Amino acid sequence: MNITEEIYKIGIVPVIKINDVEKAVPLAKALIDGGLPIAEITFRTEAAEEAIKRVSKAYPEMLVGAGTVLTIEQAQRAKNAGAKFIVSPGFNPKVVQWCLDNDIVPTPGCTTPTEIEQALELGLNLVKFFPAEQSGGLDKIKALCAPYGNLKFIPTGGINLDNLKEYISFKKILACGGSFMVKEDYINNEEWDKITELTRKSVDAMLDLKIAHIGINSNDESAAKATSDVFNTIMGTEITKESDKSIFAGTLFEVMKFNGVGDNGHIAIKTSNVDRAVYHLSKRGIEFDPFTAMYNDDGSMKFIYIKDQIGGFGVHLVS
Repeated sequence: MNITEEIYKIGIVPVIKINDVEKAVPLAKALIDGGLPIAEITFRTEAAEEAIKRVSKAYPEMLVGAGTVLTIEQAQRAKNAGAKFIVSPGFNPKVVQWCLDNDIVPTPGCTTPTEIEQALELGLNLVKFFPAEQSGGLDKIKALCAPYGNLKFIPTGGINLDNLKEYISFKKILACGGSFMVKEDYINNEEWDKITELTRKSVDAMLDLKIAHIGINSNDESAAKATSDVFNTIMGTEITKESDKSIFAGTLFEVMKFNGVGDNGHIAIKTSNVDRAVYHLSKRGIEFDPFTAMYNDDGSMKFIYIKDQIGGFGVHLVS
């Protein structure tokens, strides 16, 4: 997996300011425990370089990047310390070119067409959008995507639990950056449990997992019709869709006209992004059946079954 793809699947990039290097490793553990094995450690303090080095050594599985990189000298120090990607608040062509020449992913800040075209000229297809809320937010990103359709963004600045889901659901957002789960007070007071809890809540908010519908197996079409009639009577709904395979009683119950996947049927779980859901749920021990995966035209996953039945039901994710 390349760095950009990994950032996309993780989905959220915690932006960290470290004042005390001794707190870097326990902070990294708190993020990993919460489901985000990634961190952008900003060069806003003298502890940044050593923090990157210590976290990279303690948790090699963690994707560590350097933020607020303003010069080539800082980029070089960050790379030597173990950083896998470089993030800058603005567009500095010299820093970007150095990163490209030295095989490290650059993510410069671009909020105007002029900056974006400079980035495209250097072959970039990913930029930071900073400060996101103050620069026009998601509406501006959507407007910029009209002429620059192949570009992806990492918005940072003003992202929080209240607007995270809105940002991350837009397909041109590769990931969202934010410090809301790693506030400076939490770090200074070593409130690692609180950081882990907020990190987990952030992942859950991003994935936005919810029941899409419940599929119920039947022996034949007449049995399916009888079952759907009962559910429509109970729920006060009506048939909303019918095909050769099934009947939808309202939108919650799909009654199959045969014995389909699962002993009893199937449960469809909707998520904002199947790729990210598979990544994070796999980290929680859930196994998926890759042979059932279906994909969108852009290569992103839109459907996949969990490997084993749950309570006699096949369970699949859908976007």
